[in-house]
Amino acid sequence: MMFTAEVKVMPLKELLDPQGKAVSDGLKQLGLQHVNDVRIGKHINLQIEAATKEEAYTLAERAAKKLLANPVMEEYTIQIIP
Repeated sequence: MMFTAEVKVMPLKELLDPQGKAVSDGLKQLGLQHVNDVRIGKHINLQIEAATKEEAYTLAERAAKKLLANPVMEEYTIQIIP
């Protein structure tokens, strides 16, 4: 069965996000003063062939841990869509 794994990778909340800071400053210069915080991350879709949703999740998690996210600086969430 084919599943889509949506992996969202974001910088850890404790760390400064230089890209987010630059975008936040740019938005304020454009007059968008009500935007208080911007965090920039990655959204990755994986097409996974697996027998079950749980197996697809396990494979996506392995990919996130080994390649897609840097655990020192980033956290990730995974959603499996049948």
